[in-house]
Amino acid sequence: MTSSSLLNGRLLRTTALGVSIAVAAVSAPAFAQDATTDNAEDTANAIVVTAQGRSQLLSDVPVAISAVSAETLQNSGANDIRQLNQVAPSLLVSSTGSEANGSARIRGIGTVGDNPGLESSVPVFIDGVYRSRSGIGLNELGEIDRVEVQRGPQGTLGGRNSSAGLISIYSKKPDFNFGASGEITYGNYDYWRLTGSVTGPITDKVAARLDGVWVKRDGFLRDTTNNTDVNNRDRYFLRGQLLFEPTDALSIRLIADYTYRNEKCCGAIYVDNSVNPYIGNLNNPGVPATATTNNIVKVLNDLGQPLSAFNQGYGRDLSVSAGRSFAGKTKDYGFSGQIDWDLGGATLTSITAYREYRSGQAGDLDYGAVDILYRAPTDDAYRQFHTFTQEVRLQGEAFDGKLDWLVGGFYANEKLTVRDNLRFGDDYGRFANCRIISGGGLAGLYSPTQAGCVAGGIGNLAGVGRNTILAASGASGADIVSAFTALDGLNDLGTINDRYYQNDRNWALFTHNIFHITDKLDLTLGLRYTNDKKRFNASFTNDNTVCTTVQGLVLDDLTSTTSNSTAKALAGALIGLSCQGNSTAELNGVSINSKRGEDKFTGTAILSYKPVDDLLLYASYARGYKAGGFNLDRSALKSPILPFGGQAGAQALAGNLQFDPELVTSYELGAKYSTGPFSAGLTFFRSDFKNFQLNTFNGTVFLVQNINGCSSDLAGGDRDQSKFTGAPNYNAGAAATGVCPTDDVSWGVRAEGFELEASLVPARNFRMTAGLTYAKTKYRANLVGTASGAPLDQALRLLPGSNLSNAPELVATGSVTWTPEIGGSGLTGLVYIDGRMTSDYNTGSDLFPQKAQDGYAIFNARVGVRGPDEKWGIEFWAQNLFNKQYAQVAFNSPFQEGGTSTGTAFADPQYPGGRQLFSQFLAEPRTYGVTLRGKF
Repeated sequence: MTSSSLLNGRLLRTTALGVSIAVAAVSAPAFAQDATTDNAEDTANAIVVTAQGRSQLLSDVPVAISAVSAETLQNSGANDIRQLNQVAPSLLVSSTGSEANGSARIRGIGTVGDNPGLESSVPVFIDGVYRSRSGIGLNELGEIDRVEVQRGPQGTLGGRNSSAGLISIYSKKPDFNFGASGEITYGNYDYWRLTGSVTGPITDKVAARLDGVWVKRDGFLRDTTNNTDVNNRDRYFLRGQLLFEPTDALSIRLIADYTYRNEKCCGAIYVDNSVNPYIGNLNNPGVPATATTNNIVKVLNDLGQPLSAFNQGYGRDLSVSAGRSFAGKTKDYGFSGQIDWDLGGATLTSITAYREYRSGQAGDLDYGAVDILYRAPTDDAYRQFHTFTQEVRLQGEAFDGKLDWLVGGFYANEKLTVRDNLRFGDDYGRFANCRIISGGGLAGLYSPTQAGCVAGGIGNLAGVGRNTILAASGASGADIVSAFTALDGLNDLGTINDRYYQNDRNWALFTHNIFHITDKLDLTLGLRYTNDKKRFNASFTNDNTVCTTVQGLVLDDLTSTTSNSTAKALAGALIGLSCQGNSTAELNGVSINSKRGEDKFTGTAILSYKPVDDLLLYASYARGYKAGGFNLDRSALKSPILPFGGQAGAQALAGNLQFDPELVTSYELGAKYSTGPFSAGLTFFRSDFKNFQLNTFNGTVFLVQNINGCSSDLAGGDRDQSKFTGAPNYNAGAAATGVCPTDDVSWGVRAEGFELEASLVPARNFRMTAGLTYAKTKYRANLVGTASGAPLDQALRLLPGSNLSNAPELVATGSVTWTPEIGGSGLTGLVYIDGRMTSDYNTGSDLFPQKAQDGYAIFNARVGVRGPDEKWGIEFWAQNLFNKQYAQVAFNSPFQEGGTSTGTAFADPQYPGGRQLFSQFLAEPRTYGVTLRGKF
């Protein structure tokens, strides 16, 4: 990161802290001056949550939780969980290559990437129904009553996978009084959003509600090659509900919903020299990229990629290959039934649900104009979830109210199917050969317009390859010619229809009990037992026979003890480029299967004390758990360099796809103060994660690895030394040297810090909120990859001692809402603004510095006029008001690592990442528009 970036980050951290202090300073005198706020206003501002399985005032709940009301959601413009970032400082929600796998993080902890084999560390519950992947919450939500964001592991009531926290969304229930509402919104990018809701009685015992949302918008990104927008909106959402209340003691709520999306997602642009200085001139960082500064840039430019794409900053013109598409369709639907039955001495709650989720997504996955890698569109879903869940809770009191007890059980059966047809593009063969020829000792023969990228044709390699490059080996020049010829023809080959099946059955028993030791002192004890079993099988089809052909021609040179290093490097490059990714036909027709099972105890203990009615103090311990599973990416089955013959086949390697359960131990100290018009909460926390589940894309394949630490000093054996010294001493042996004794393995990730939230209502029509989160979420200084002490994958060599990805240390949020009366006619105005300021962080799970994101601030605003009783309203709004440009996630551009080690014509700079190119998914730009509301 540049010195100016570091300075900006320091300034932003200072500003964020200053804003929170300023809000607190303003709040105190304003509260002191407010002597007229009455008890009715105090009651109106009370927030009720169900975080502990009971309805409780937010101020009385001894856990770290943010509650967002329907009014706040409406003012902020939030219609999916991404926009909760503005009002919940410990939460960060982002989406990358597929909205099906959007990622939510709390206190810097979350599940990374687009691999559906990993369940979310921050699950989403909608009306009490568990959603195993948080990306499902990126759908439209309809009319919402409130959202609860619980921070820290929720291993007792919140399910087995909530190791970092959870998000609970509650929709509005049917009402026995008739009512209807509607909204029409128009904004830039030709944005249209229409919503409608109607509710009322069917009989005196039955009420109904129907909600609908339709959204259409042009894309934020422009594919100029194919003349279309990308990252657009074209979706609708329907939800119907019935509420039966046959007696005062029995309530039955039935919900059915359906979401459909037909959208193009998700485009990316190259990271330019303002972030990655070595995209440009190697000796003059920051100079724009040219065809002589990096051989991968040169090759791409010669094959048709405009140089402007490497220097466009945050421009939104995409480089897309002709005929390729980001088209995708998603269907998400299901139904649930909730029964609440007051039995007299206890209340029974049952929630039964069945859901289906189908998502298909095409993509130009090289994210450039040269056709290297793509996923074709299909009418069938690439990802399918079929999920049945059942939860039962029984809650009551005993010993004259001294004990508030709860017992329950949970069962889930999830069937997951993933299909893939990842293919090399029409330019891949020429691109692969040009990479090799341009990268070093053969650069004199480089000619991108001729066969094999060789001047005079591939045949010229016979003499050069035999006499110069492979002089010390026993291979013939004809073998080299044949290998380059085969590689040159590797176009539109690869995966045909790989299929992964996973059936996850899990059940749990839990209890959560509050002991009222005195009128002021409570002890909460919770325990959960979870049993999880997964069955997995996969089948593979592939037509890339070039991989095996090239291996047969040059494998001897790679493994021969007499070959010189240059010969080995060239043989390795030929095999690696013909077999990279999930591309090899060695698995064609192969099927594998595996299974795993685990059971865990989790729980919590909380001691809370109210010295006065307005103040709550508490200390808590929690143990959380996220299930292990399977990496749904075939790359872990084999090395692209070695044939299966030496590895006993694919089935023998099926265990490589497994990863272990994630465990967390957490401690909190908290205080909550609430007087009605003023409330504040402060929480100190520390959470230690063992077997932390990390998903990383290394430019070729997805790596899923558990992260652990040890107290032994590995003497830098697990890390890239240049990260700490700036010297050219990259530790190429990190994947073999970072080992510690098995009995020394423990936590590998620690999140610690504090959270401050405050709310002030100094007058009936004025509200201020502020939030500040300081979270130091870091990897341990000495890391290993498994519980047995095995080393990390070499791609993760920058992790030891660093902050996690997407884990800013400091985040501040704030909002102001003013609804003044206008005259005496019942009209009211609306002035609303919110802001979120974030310090620097890295967006890549491998923490390469080219993926760093400077701190930034985002502001939303809304002004309007509302009629008497808010029967109508007109509001003008803007999101990302100042049009801040930033990246959600940066990543290694697929297959675009410059050069080979066959020469030094393009020497790697001493900067982690070398000549690898990087791409990034941009955040949304400024949007603005007008909304008309009406209700009766």
